[in-house]
Amino acid sequence: MSSFARTDTSVVGRWWWTVDRWLLASLLLLMAAGVLFAMAASPPKAEALGLPAFHFVRRQLMFLPIALMLLIGFSLMSPLTVRRTASILFCAFFVLTALTLVFAPEIKGSQRWLFIGGTAIQPSEFLKPMFIVMAAWMFAEQKRHEGFPGNAIAIALCAMTIGVLILQPDFGQAFLLFMVWSAMFFMAGLPLFMIVILAVAGIGAAIAAYNLLPHVASRVDRFLDPASGDTYQIEKAMTAFQSGGFLGRGPGEGVVKRGLPDAHTDFVFAVIGEEFGLIACLGLVLLFAFIVLRGFLHMLRENDPFVFLAGAGLLVLFGLQAVINISVNLDLMPSKGMTLPFISYGGSSLLSLSMAMGMMLALTRRTHFGGSFGRPLP
Repeated sequence: MSSFARTDTSVVGRWWWTVDRWLLASLLLLMAAGVLFAMAASPPKAEALGLPAFHFVRRQLMFLPIALMLLIGFSLMSPLTVRRTASILFCAFFVLTALTLVFAPEIKGSQRWLFIGGTAIQPSEFLKPMFIVMAAWMFAEQKRHEGFPGNAIAIALCAMTIGVLILQPDFGQAFLLFMVWSAMFFMAGLPLFMIVILAVAGIGAAIAAYNLLPHVASRVDRFLDPASGDTYQIEKAMTAFQSGGFLGRGPGEGVVKRGLPDAHTDFVFAVIGEEFGLIACLGLVLLFAFIVLRGFLHMLRENDPFVFLAGAGLLVLFGLQAVINISVNLDLMPSKGMTLPFISYGGSSLLSLSMAMGMMLALTRRTHFGGSFGRPLP
């Protein structure tokens, strides 16, 4: 691709000279790391289920080409196309998420998965980035057109989306989306009285969940007082970090990971700590931080309110999801059942994050051919 001339006005040529190649390379590196860490974390889980040792690795590799096509395909879009595509997909995935309440089998007390053509998909994973772009559009229209009820529509969209997630129930995703949406509302110029209302609503929802839902209360109680319940996974995760030390035990040499039920998904970061050590964990954290901070540098140079809010919202989603997963692994917050972006095993998570980061790349493309993209970074 480096052979493209700057005067090349083809779709791919325009993309190559306007996309942030540092961000693109960082995301591709994360995807590659995800396959490597899947090879380290998933064999014990596969064997425990009576499957071939590299069953989950092969599944992840099967989804990887699709994820790459989605990442590149969405990054080719203009901001207008991002908005239109997200609007259509939001409606489709909202309907599919609602259908899980009727047709999805109950797995671990929740109805989140639809089985289509022999493949399981989690529609709520795809709903998240589309909801963020839709909310950004409404917030931006409120700023652009006096009298347009953009904020009210964004609030209604938030209530609908979080409501269907709670009914599944999936409080981890509901909490994540509410936090991202609140951050976007704040960046859109949230009035002071709304800040108070959101704070009260968030605290009230947390108290209600604790008092009305036994499994939420159990997670919080175990976090605050480990002696109050089963903390097996967290204890194993902490032991894995201690076992790995600075440089790790080596790829495939982990022992503690064999006792981690969710080693290939929610607790993959602990496996990385055991087999690759503290240095690798810090490197991964820095990679996540680089993507978020460089993305925000683009957004701070952006004048279009939709591009700014949508791009910032997608970056907050990406960064906050990583922070929550890592914090749970380090016993810094109660368990949320949150995947580590591009690293944890899961086809729905991988594909939806590829869409989200593809849209982020599209929104951070710089002006080169007179388009309405952000200013360049060095």
